[in-house]
Amino acid sequence: PRRARRAVDEGDAHRLMTAAGATIGIVDYGAGNRRSVEKAVERVGACAVLTADHDLLRAADGLILPGVGAFPAGMELLRAGGFDELLHERAAAHVPIFGACLGMQLLFDGSTEHDGAEGLGLIPGTVRHLEAPGLKLPHIGWSDVRWTGASPLLDGLPDPAVFYHVHSYVPHPDDEADVLGVSEYGTPFASVVARGSVFGAQFHPEKSSVHGLRMLANFAALAARTPA
Repeated sequence: PRRARRAVDEGDAHRLMTAAGATIGIVDYGAGNRRSVEKAVERVGACAVLTADHDLLRAADGLILPGVGAFPAGMELLRAGGFDELLHERAAAHVPIFGACLGMQLLFDGSTEHDGAEGLGLIPGTVRHLEAPGLKLPHIGWSDVRWTGASPLLDGLPDPAVFYHVHSYVPHPDDEADVLGVSEYGTPFASVVARGSVFGAQFHPEKSSVHGLRMLANFAALAARTPA
């Protein structure tokens, strides 16, 4: 049972401690459970810097874009703080970027949520309402993710792995090669994506026990290996 697996995972979480040697900047733009992400990054042995300071974010080895809420509001906050330009700049410099939940959706070209909004455009594609006939939305709970691609982000993770999802919208990448992992709730949807140095997960890794921590540890290790 999933509940039993989750309990075992939590008991084994100490195995993920790693001296990744990376400084991970967490973009503090006013949306999302930033403190939980900060604590999870620290738990896997990386140096977490939760900040809205652009210079500190530029100095980081990798960036995490967290987020909860609606796509249009999230983009408005990013633009108000100039974080959209900063993220484009760091992506162009091949600095690893990881978007979580809403943060993952914001990486795409745009969304149909509410009246629609343009996104960061770091991954080609559109975010649309999750088609889940007969099921309640938002999709809340633990769901398996099976891997469809290879990446250092997935090192040490079982196939499938289980993660905690909370969402009503899902990304539709233009290029299927950008999909690393697929989950299902009514219909299959892209749950983990990657394009170049830009990564995203539809779930909350900071709430996903040992598998979420493993993914964050992998991202920190990847960032530590990326030349400045």
